[in-house]
Amino acid sequence: MPEVTYVQPDGSRTTYVADEGRSLMKIAVEHLVPGIIGECGGDLSCATCHVYVDDAWTDRIPPKSAEEESMLDVTSEEPTESSRLACQIQLTPATDGVVVHVPLTQR
Repeated sequence: MPEVTYVQPDGSRTTYVADEGRSLMKIAVEHLVPGIIGECGGDLSCATCHVYVDDAWTDRIPPKSAEEESMLDVTSEEPTESSRLACQIQLTPATDGVVVHVPLTQR
């Protein structure tokens, strides 16, 4: 089963193992990861699951959709090239080990 690591602004890390096909947002919400709220439940209608994908992973996950790009414009923290919505990233064998950083303003 694939793993995902969430890095908090203070540098603390938590790693979870989950079934393939689960979104990083759902895993975070189930484990009460601070800063990942997922208010819309993964419907791509809020930005409360904004994360920064670790530089080592930015080229290894599928690209953003136009809808995700648009929603990133309303995040609580300034989006960057590595900004993603955790609801749009699924755990797969290709994303096994992915590392994402929680923005400070979502804490």
